[in-house]
Amino acid sequence: MRSGRIVVVGASLAGLHAAESVRANGFTGELVLVGDEPHEPYDRPPLSKTVLSGWLGTDRLLLPTTRNLNARLLLGVAATGLDLSAREVRLADGRVLGFDGLVIATGTRARPWPVAHEAALRGVHVLRGRDDADRLRADLAEGPRRVLVVGGGFTGSEVASSCHDLGIPVTVAHRGAAPMASALGDLVGGVIGARQRAHGIDLRVRTTVTALEGEGRLRRARLSDGDELDVDIAVVALGSVRNTEWLVGSGLTADCDPAGRALDRAGAIVPDVYVAGDVARRRHPHFDAAPQAFEHWGNAVAQADVVGHNLVHANPRRATALPAFWSDQFGLNIKSVGLPHLADDVVLTQGSFDRGPFVAAYGRDGITVGAVAVDSPRVLDGYAALVTERAPFPPAINATDSPEPTVHGGQS
Repeated sequence: MRSGRIVVVGASLAGLHAAESVRANGFTGELVLVGDEPHEPYDRPPLSKTVLSGWLGTDRLLLPTTRNLNARLLLGVAATGLDLSAREVRLADGRVLGFDGLVIATGTRARPWPVAHEAALRGVHVLRGRDDADRLRADLAEGPRRVLVVGGGFTGSEVASSCHDLGIPVTVAHRGAAPMASALGDLVGGVIGARQRAHGIDLRVRTTVTALEGEGRLRRARLSDGDELDVDIAVVALGSVRNTEWLVGSGLTADCDPAGRALDRAGAIVPDVYVAGDVARRRHPHFDAAPQAFEHWGNAVAQADVVGHNLVHANPRRATALPAFWSDQFGLNIKSVGLPHLADDVVLTQGSFDRGPFVAAYGRDGITVGAVAVDSPRVLDGYAALVTERAPFPPAINATDSPEPTVHGGQS
């Protein structure tokens, strides 16, 4: 498809890169980029880090473009429906956009606090977009007594780190056995948790928040461990929800194949409709695993590049890059490659869990499926090769800082 109209629904990282990719691959027709936020496409990872810490304003986050897209931007208007038979996207303002090709890149939103009147208290925040970050940053600048972070995943941990950098006391309440355990496992998550506590974070694992209380303004929180905390700010970091409501009735769920082609509910490919970014759920061709969303920066870019090529050319490419992500928190750089959460075992391959840099490898059924490096980013290329080669687990690293091979533990 080199002419006609391509509509990209979602004006964030994946949507912008998909638009760039179709132009780079020779599309000369009309290109329309639709976004529900009023802002031009911007970078989200700094929101929980440099923005909250006050080092960078949200007006400095615009994503650069590598070419003149010659695209029509429809910002501040959400897609509300999709009619595949008519090949039309319906918008919240009543407009209808016909398309010859479509990219679904509507991403995710923060999962809200489930009790509406508690979520409406001033001082209760979620963090997903620019406006969220601006509101939270303004509250933090007022010097709260204590911040409660509800959820110890990556966003929650990064928010806690930023609050720590500002000198604000922080409590993290996390339902699981260790922070970030759903991605890193209990063992490595527990190591990170110990380092968070060493920075003075009040980390409560296997603990939930039972109520947020106040009159107009948040004043206290009740925890499942029986404690009651005086807090001025609560950041709800309970994961994300895929933005797929606008697809209800279309027969699509934003699932796709490795080429990014949308699949209907029966698993059949839908012509000329593609999915990219955080909203996309797919089977990764390298792993024997159920379809899942890979909500990471690099995956959004890689998928969007593939989708742009496949919209224009008849010879489809597949997104085969290994999942990878990073997080900066509490002075630590945490990087992951592969799918550590699939593992049934984990082994320390370099460094020490007690202090300093370390690397852990993850295995499933005797095959290396992932690795996590803390303050050792340069070594991950070698571990990525082991994952790609489906190397036996535990891998033979033989590095100068490798511990005895018996130092390992099960993955939960």
